[in-house]
Amino acid sequence: MKVRGSERGQSFLAGAIIISIGGFVSKLLGALYRIPLTNFLGGEGMGIYQMVYPLYCILLTVSASGIPTGISRLISSGSGAGAERQAFRLYGIVGVVGTLIMYLLSYPLAKVQGEPAITLCCQLLCPSVFFVSLLSIVRGYFQGKGNMLPTASTEILEQLIKVGFGVLFARMFKNNLPLAVASTLLAVTLSEIISTAVALVWYFGRRSKLPLYNLPAVSVKSILSFTVPLTLTAIALPVSQLAESIVAVRLLRSASENATALYGIFSGCAVTIINLPVSVTYGLAASSVPQISPLAEKGDMSGAKRKALKALMITFAVSLPASIGLYFLAPLATNMIFGSLQGGEKELLISLIRIMAVSSVTESLVQTSSACLTALGYPIRSTVTQWSTAVLRVALTAGLIYFTPLSISGAAWSANCAYFVAMLMNFWYIVRARGKRYEDNADRTGNFQRRLNVESKGSA
Repeated sequence: MKVRGSERGQSFLAGAIIISIGGFVSKLLGALYRIPLTNFLGGEGMGIYQMVYPLYCILLTVSASGIPTGISRLISSGSGAGAERQAFRLYGIVGVVGTLIMYLLSYPLAKVQGEPAITLCCQLLCPSVFFVSLLSIVRGYFQGKGNMLPTASTEILEQLIKVGFGVLFARMFKNNLPLAVASTLLAVTLSEIISTAVALVWYFGRRSKLPLYNLPAVSVKSILSFTVPLTLTAIALPVSQLAESIVAVRLLRSASENATALYGIFSGCAVTIINLPVSVTYGLAASSVPQISPLAEKGDMSGAKRKALKALMITFAVSLPASIGLYFLAPLATNMIFGSLQGGEKELLISLIRIMAVSSVTESLVQTSSACLTALGYPIRSTVTQWSTAVLRVALTAGLIYFTPLSISGAAWSANCAYFVAMLMNFWYIVRARGKRYEDNADRTGNFQRRLNVESKGSA
């Protein structure tokens, strides 16, 4: 039963456009936020800021990253009505545990990375892990209904609150660098609390229009069958980033006095700009799941693959011009967003953007193809892809920094290689994917053929 207005979804392209606009505006606000943030914190402050994020992203990935796509897949397939209610109970607990873990690891992480300021930063950021868990469930519910507006709206709201409070706090404490960095991370926590409250009001307001009878709860096993592989897939990136931040900074310190600043320019500046086109194509990934999964569930794998190919072709058509633009407009983007960088730091950032411009295409295609694999019923294959390429990325980063004069540019080249390999692996898995019905038929045919062979041997 569809609830009039409240549950109505959009078409594939309309939904993709809505969520892509939300993602792009969100990322653009985040990129523009780096202008005052870099002015107040400088290269060293940005380095501290980015060193906190890998642990945060790991815990956030465990508690939230697999939820939107997993819940969306269950609901859109028609077999997961009420999945979000079970997810609130399950991932609410996971979110609380993640928050506690981040708090407890704040001091050990600061010791390992050699930066005392990280302790307070982690402690002020850790409540976000719980609230993002709840927010992700609401987003997944609406995405499963084909309605991308709540996701887009809350993404923009998150950034507006983070930027507003972040700039205010960074300016207030600009004379105390550790406190200034920590306060900007407190702004992230505030943004998640407010955005989650708005999303829950939206969710319960629309749910109140549904029939009064209770839908049967989806089993925890059904939810975990999709969210766990997606979580394992998503966690590969922050794990590799955490390992990369430790390896890169330690190796750079042996040859440079400004190792933290170098890593901050790479991870906090270059990657931020490169991810702008990727955020635009996120809508295509999110919108492809409710389009592909019903076909895959019915066993129409050829139709599902045609939908997947369409999503990948649109992703390529959007990301390629953006990649070319990034390469040629790198100096302009650097001056506009990170104008406070001076001399060698500015030249380094321009060089890093040009090296990684191609990654805006490959990373976008990896993002969409991973969503397609989930919709086709093969989430574990994208998990294999991400972990294989995560190991490759860290190993290449260490090798290129240690054995070559590339310095931090080695991390950029390793990212290019990792995303390219991940793209090829996902494409191969999509081509080789077979529907459940096909596999069941194949099993039955094989069993029948074996019985015939046995009977023929017996009669002989």
